Amino acid sequence: MLISIKNLNKTYIMGAEKVEALKNVTLEIAKNEYVALMGPSGSGKSTLMNLLGCLDTPTSGEYWLNGIEVSTMDDGDLAEVRNKQIGFVFQTFNLMPRLSALENVALPLVYAGVSREERLEKARKTLEAVGLGDRVSHKPNELSGGQRQRVAVARALVNDPAIILADEPTGNLDSKTSYEIMGLFEQIHQAGNTVILVTHEHDIARHAHRIVRLRDGLIETDQINDQIVSMANVNSQAAE
Repeated sequence: MLISIKNLNKTYIMGAEKVEALKNVTLEIAKNEYVALMGPSGSGKSTLMNLLGCLDTPTSGEYWLNGIEVSTMDDGDLAEVRNKQIGFVFQTFNLMPRLSALENVALPLVYAGVSREERLEKARKTLEAVGLGDRVSHKPNELSGGQRQRVAVARALVNDPAIILADEPTGNLDSKTSYEIMGLFEQIHQAGNTVILVTHEHDIARHAHRIVRLRDGLIETDQINDQIVSMANVNSQAAE
């Protein structure tokens, strides 16, 4: 199992008040799954994303990623796991404004100690894979919102991570561009990557093959997206 979390709790201390953001959450995600984490504001989905992405540690419970227990790691070890195992895509793109698309995508490889020549070559190939081979020298302010998000997706992919973790990846995009970016995530999933999508939008979540809904720090429902799965079965039968 790629991700295995058991009885995960996260409590925040806000002054004299205790806020239980997650309560005994147990969840498993297999390699090459495409999962949407859904829920209203305050449901715990962002807290769960931060824990899955090794950006935070649980108050109690276990989190195993690719056979490694990360729930007890210190910040230094967590940073290493993040860089090797997880590719992040954020709503606000989080690109470096003074760097070109190529340099932005190559950044994770700098932290991984890859040589300059090798990282630029790999970044170039990854940009080509997301349809931006002709924009490698453009800076973020010279790109559209959709193109910037494609750069961010390429940056998430460049390190060959175990998981692509996308937090509201279409939140700053118009409907047409959102649809294109979700098509890109489907291609990434079909190429064998595990995709975890965090969203509050039903029309974005329906692209995923499995939808986990949270409410008040608990998993409310965990269901296969029958519409997507049945469509995939029809397509595979037609191809035979």
